[in-house]
Amino acid sequence: MLTMLWNLSTAIRGYLRFYMPTNRAVEWLRTPRGLKWAIPVAVVATPAYLGLTTLAIQLATRPALGWLNVLVLLFFWNAMKFVWIAGLSPLLLARTWMRRVVRRSIVVA
Repeated sequence: MLTMLWNLSTAIRGYLRFYMPTNRAVEWLRTPRGLKWAIPVAVVATPAYLGLTTLAIQLATRPALGWLNVLVLLFFWNAMKFVWIAGLSPLLLARTWMRRVVRRSIVVA
């Protein structure tokens, strides 16, 4: 039973990682090459997703459009992903910088 749940969760993770554009963007932003773009992308994407969230909330209050609550959750979750990467990127940049400094000092010495 545990093996089946493990395999199912792995399959779902692989699907979401490959097909969801924000997951791919956040994954790229965590690479050393994408770290310098993390804060500018988050500054643009977070308000955009929060604006889409408010629009979906306004539309979801209308009759027969309750299914838009799924979009409210999705847009809000994506906004929080970009807020998280904006807060995390300076730490990741510092870590990358420190690794380069240590690597250079080892090579020089």
